[in-house]
Amino acid sequence: MARYLVGDIQGCFDDLMKLLDLACFDAKKDHLYLAGDLVCRGPDSLSVLRFVRRLKDHGHTVLGNHDLHLLAVFENIKKANPKDKTQPIFDAEDAEDLLLWLRHQPLLIEHATPNKTAPGFVMTHAGIPPAWELETAKRAAIEVENILQSDRYKWLLENMYANTPSHWKGALSGIARYRYIINAFTRMRFCDKTGGLDMECKQPPEEIKDGSLIPWFEFNPRKEINETLVFGHWAALGGVFKENLIGLDTGCVWGGSLTMLRWEDEHIFSLPCPAHAR
Repeated sequence: MARYLVGDIQGCFDDLMKLLDLACFDAKKDHLYLAGDLVCRGPDSLSVLRFVRRLKDHGHTVLGNHDLHLLAVFENIKKANPKDKTQPIFDAEDAEDLLLWLRHQPLLIEHATPNKTAPGFVMTHAGIPPAWELETAKRAAIEVENILQSDRYKWLLENMYANTPSHWKGALSGIARYRYIINAFTRMRFCDKTGGLDMECKQPPEEIKDGSLIPWFEFNPRKEINETLVFGHWAALGGVFKENLIGLDTGCVWGGSLTMLRWEDEHIFSLPCPAHAR
């Protein structure tokens, strides 16, 4: 049995299948962990959802910002981006079942070996903000997951679209608290000098010449996460492979590559992808 960790698919189903074939992935024995954004600009988001769902206990995904937006579009809360290729999902006969399954997926996955006998990993879509240690992140994820999986989920989807608050305080409550949690887990890239989340900038870090913004994982001080943190979301980074930090979004949907890591031996599998979106 092996564990395979892969970055943002965004509907690039054929590319995912080629990468799994390259790695000799065995759906009966191995486990696949996906860093969110299963859907959006790629050509076949419907097949991605169906495939991951069919994996059952061998498939594990966290929710990304595009996954949450898909849920909001399905509930007529938001309109689809014209560049998204997700209409086949809504037209499918199993649409309700697929989207019910999707909103029951977590914001954070922790894979820890029994008794901590070997290194484990934590996966979220965008990362974990500097203000949180792992236990705070796990509790925050559960708070939002519980609402998404309840009859209040439409209220949450209706009110999650904003860039504030930018700073975490334990005393945050209501939608302000839930919005920070969602933004941190699914949209975060940069922090400002005070540690506040910046939700606007999508540039590569090297293009920020004035030092006004810092990648969230380079902000100091940052609470220590005593496990390897795995994330996606930020294609402009081109992948991150550092001690205790792995970024797996290498821009498949933008004509970059799809990248997957086999956890047990740290072997990296990568395939160039056609440009599916502009």
